[in-house]
Amino acid sequence: MAMKLADIASLLGGTVIGDGGVEISAVAGIDEATDGDLTFVANPRYRAKIAETGASAILVPPDITAASKPLVVVSDPYVSLAKVLAILYPEEKPVPGVSEKAFIARDAVIADNVTIYPGVFVGSRARLEKGAVLHPGVFVGPGAMIGEDSVLHANVVVYRRCVVGRRVVLHAGVVIGGDGFGFANPGGSNVKVPQVGIVQIDDDCEIGANTTIDRGTLGKTWIKRGVKIDNLVQIGHNVVVGENSIIVAQVGVSGSTKIGDAVLVGGQAGLVGHITVENGAMIAAKTGVHKNVPAGAIVSGSPQMPHGEWLRVQSTLPRLPEMRKELARLVERIEGLEKKIRNNEE
Repeated sequence: MAMKLADIASLLGGTVIGDGGVEISAVAGIDEATDGDLTFVANPRYRAKIAETGASAILVPPDITAASKPLVVVSDPYVSLAKVLAILYPEEKPVPGVSEKAFIARDAVIADNVTIYPGVFVGSRARLEKGAVLHPGVFVGPGAMIGEDSVLHANVVVYRRCVVGRRVVLHAGVVIGGDGFGFANPGGSNVKVPQVGIVQIDDDCEIGANTTIDRGTLGKTWIKRGVKIDNLVQIGHNVVVGENSIIVAQVGVSGSTKIGDAVLVGGQAGLVGHITVENGAMIAAKTGVHKNVPAGAIVSGSPQMPHGEWLRVQSTLPRLPEMRKELARLVERIEGLEKKIRNNEE
């Protein structure tokens, strides 16, 4: 679909500088954009490319007011980009209905306007609320519940009794409610501890492809409202992730750790079990978190340390070989001086 730039600006609450009659039919990155495309500048490092882009118009922050291209000035170009993408690339709505090639247990409760594709399995006493969409290969175990307007992409597994809230998106290969990693060790043998809890995922969460969230040993593993989890993340048993937190790819969170609200965990970070990360904390990529993180703190490194301290450590590392040589020279000089002192004393 194509829209005039002025109409897009109106929907965004932005201001047009230049020709508002320009036709916009697509959105592209600033390097790839061509005629008919809208692009954006959210990161200051791309400002120099405004004069070079082939885009027909540019979304910009309030401090940019002049360019050779038409501009739409908005308070936050990245947020506005999300809105424009939803306008110009609307998701195709599935047609409600249940495929004859799906298996639905007789006592499962299926609401109106549910979409169930071929190859789906819905177990005994499972419940699907209205507007839920289950793509091919989805498994919903006995007693599980899928909330209103939630979307489960291909090959998602939701084990028995687990609860998925409203407007949740589970991408391909997500596994909700596999057994937690719990073993007793009497006499050197490994005895499995039955994992009888559940996973509860609250409303408006999104979980990336091939992420796994283990059920609680007892009680529940709890992903609270608005949490966004990237691909390939492992969440252990009885973990709690607070509202609106973000967990980036390849993170591992060990059992019974509590993550507060609005926490950011960078890619490949690892968190030991039974610790607390308080509200608003930030954990940098590849950080090894071995103890509690205070509210609002920024930690980096393995083992974790305050981010400022980590920066100083990193700036020192390249100089270590030369510092080692200098230390050896100093030791040699000191030993020489000590030898002279001993000789004089004798």
